[in-house]
Amino acid sequence: MLASAIILCFTAPDKFLPALLDGGRQATTAFVTLFCIYAVWTGLSRLSEDAGINRAIAKKLQPACTKFFKTKSQTGGQYIAMNLTCNLLGLGGAATPYGVKAMEELDKEGNKSGKNLLFIVNATSIQLVPSTVIALRASYASSAAADIFVPSLISTAVCTATAIILYILAEKIWR
Repeated sequence: MLASAIILCFTAPDKFLPALLDGGRQATTAFVTLFCIYAVWTGLSRLSEDAGINRAIAKKLQPACTKFFKTKSQTGGQYIAMNLTCNLLGLGGAATPYGVKAMEELDKEGNKSGKNLLFIVNATSIQLVPSTVIALRASYASSAAADIFVPSLISTAVCTATAIILYILAEKIWR
């Protein structure tokens, strides 16, 4: 950025300040947009949590989570299920506290493999509703903001599956 600013000062000094101010304006607009998106989704997340929707979905996911992440702790399985539920719904901010609590539970039982898998799943995060991207596209006047839905679902599913498969293969090789 510094090199670009210096070059612009010498090649087109009259365009430097307008470019700098326009960049600040765009950054502020993006910040306000993202703030509003997160405020709405955090509110909806809280409503779905208060209504018991997250817990109902997590209750269905818990047996699979306990088995897949090889946890002995029922509490750990619940936290993992809540974390995955929030991520599936595109509520990454709401998923983080559950992910931290799940990591603590996995750490208590010395479950390094479960911690690694949870990290991988969170990093690749399959999203059924890519709410942040759709909202950003809509805020920039996209004529089809939700067209990202299917490509996002496919790419995150492939990414997550690939990462899990590679981790399992690597774990087998290391043993």
